[in-house]
Amino acid sequence: MMAVVLAGGKGTRLMPYTAVFPKPLMPLGDMPVIEILLRQLARAGVTKVILAVNHLHHLIRAFCGNGSSFGLEIEYCLEDKPMGTAGPLTLMRDRLAEEFIVANGDLLTDFNMAAMIERHKKRNSGASMAVVQRQISIEFGLIETDEDMQLTGYREKPVWPHLVSMGLYMFSRDAVAPYLGNKSYLDMPELMRSLAADGVGVDCIRQDCSWLDIGQPADYAKAQTLFSDSREMYLGPV
Repeated sequence: MMAVVLAGGKGTRLMPYTAVFPKPLMPLGDMPVIEILLRQLARAGVTKVILAVNHLHHLIRAFCGNGSSFGLEIEYCLEDKPMGTAGPLTLMRDRLAEEFIVANGDLLTDFNMAAMIERHKKRNSGASMAVVQRQISIEFGLIETDEDMQLTGYREKPVWPHLVSMGLYMFSRDAVAPYLGNKSYLDMPELMRSLAADGVGVDCIRQDCSWLDIGQPADYAKAQTLFSDSREMYLGPV
């Protein structure tokens, strides 16, 4: 099994930390975020990883090397300019396996990747996307009126549950290849919308799992605590 790890972003929301370190190398205790992800991929049966790199890529290369320390074979794909969250796939389309995972390089989750692989294959999906439920809340009473400004509804501090992308995907090469042309920029939402619009099934997989976007300092601090308190949950028995 093959995986593509997107590790080229500048991590602007985590400045000034990411002026010195690329976000995937930001440490959680004694272990960079990307090492946690690579070890999880290896446990799920992944043997080969292509790291899509750009910002401070020499540091990522120096840390990850050829992947042998993680039980993986690691190759690199250098973006000479930002290409979006799906754009790097266009640079490596001739190197993609028949089925492959795509993961954000700053992903912190205990999502069962092996189960995702099994479900993707069993359903013969063109694309699979890991999702998690989050909610949007309003801290005020929401007032609804008609055209004459007469009250028609009053909802106190309403909450709306939504499914959001976790930044973890799986693709069948034949299904996604037609969308990986010579575009200089391609984001994952655009790719997913195109697949769905053309009738290519996009299977949304939800599990009872932990997930955190560490894009902001407050979330990064929370991730430090989560990993320290639940190390085995993320890495398995040591």
